[in-house]
Amino acid sequence: MDRYFHTITGAYSGYWHYFLHELLNPGWHNYFYWLLGASLLIWFLEVVFPWRKHQPRIRQDFWLDAFYLLWNYFLFSLVLYNALSMVAVQAFNDLLEIFSITNLVAIQVSDLPVWGQLLLIFVIRDFMQWNIHRLLHHVPWMWEFHKVHHSVDEMGFAALLRYHFMENIIYRTLEYLPLAMIGFGIDDFFIVHIFTLVTGQLGHANIYLPLGPLKYFLNGPQMHLWHHAKHLPASHPYGYNYGITLSIWDYLFGTSYWPHSDENLPVGLPEEEHFPKDFGGQLLRPFQVIFRKKKHLPMIANYS
Repeated sequence: MDRYFHTITGAYSGYWHYFLHELLNPGWHNYFYWLLGASLLIWFLEVVFPWRKHQPRIRQDFWLDAFYLLWNYFLFSLVLYNALSMVAVQAFNDLLEIFSITNLVAIQVSDLPVWGQLLLIFVIRDFMQWNIHRLLHHVPWMWEFHKVHHSVDEMGFAALLRYHFMENIIYRTLEYLPLAMIGFGIDDFFIVHIFTLVTGQLGHANIYLPLGPLKYFLNGPQMHLWHHAKHLPASHPYGYNYGITLSIWDYLFGTSYWPHSDENLPVGLPEEEHFPKDFGGQLLRPFQVIFRKKKHLPMIANYS
């Protein structure tokens, strides 16, 4: 137990120092200021070149989503996630030791150049996230958490950042083992994180971004708006356009739906869905619904 106690205290101490360092030391490799800078730049583009011109510059729930930005990317890790994940990794490694397994690496790619490793992990991770995103729509209890993200009624760059903290746990848990089995020779995937952050914010932004033939590879705001559509066609009862950064997976596996570009498309949860508008209510509601229904028939996810 001492090992886990030291793991928890070390995680809190380490992340606190990391957080302070991020705040006090601006630089090109500083995630906090990249996040802040990218957010301000894309918001500027929304203000100057809005696609939905009737939408306010400071849209509905803008400040709520701004708090989600700080919560999901920094505060949640400080409060809980970093310590929890470190304990989980330690417990998993201890379990492997019981079976005398000391190395999970099944595919060694460290001989590739750095750019090749970055490209490979980006593509693999994006494909995994596409699959996990599909699960969030198809698995009833996961959908209850994912509803928080789809409760956005007016799209903007910060809508990317409105999601329940359980999504972080689901994504990182399902990603861990496959990525651990690939022997990447570099530790810093900063470029991948920043690229996915910027493209994710652009995908939710209130701007018109024609991609031309690139639309079959990259996700964009016109395609992703349909993912947030309030009303789904009968042909896609669980949703569509699950791509995070790349759209190619949706085209390859038949989950794309983009009949036309419609800046006035209604988005959000269905009208009959009475969803909390405050941060605390949105965090608690999924647990309340799941516990209330756990002794009944399985819930069916019918919304985008």
